[in-house]
Amino acid sequence: MNTPEWLKPGIYGAVIGGAFVGIVGFSWGGWVTGGTAYDRAMAMSRDDVVASMVPVCLDIARTDPQRRSKLETIRAASAYQRRDALMAAGWATVPGTETPDRDIAKACLASLDVDAIPEQPDTTVDEG
Repeated sequence: MNTPEWLKPGIYGAVIGGAFVGIVGFSWGGWVTGGTAYDRAMAMSRDDVVASMVPVCLDIARTDPQRRSKLETIRAASAYQRRDALMAAGWATVPGTETPDRDIAKACLASLDVDAIPEQPDTTVDEG
């Protein structure tokens, strides 16, 4: 059987072209494997859940009857231990769960201004 003389260069061109398209697609085209897409989707969903739970954490902190003492405890902790102090305060424990969440505590701590001047009681006298 005789093969046409264009077959060999055609096969080489197809293989080299396919490899080139694959390399360019994955390098610059934004293509990803299914596993990478899954990992990115899981990370994005986790970030969205954490962001949606920050207002709950802030509300728990705002309505806590022991807010002042817990804020003082958090303020007294070193910068890298504040997240653990916020978790110990119970503010990062989402309703319906039993344990605090570290990621929610970190995001809540970033939104909670623990270094602000504590609220002072109103000492003005009404002279009217």
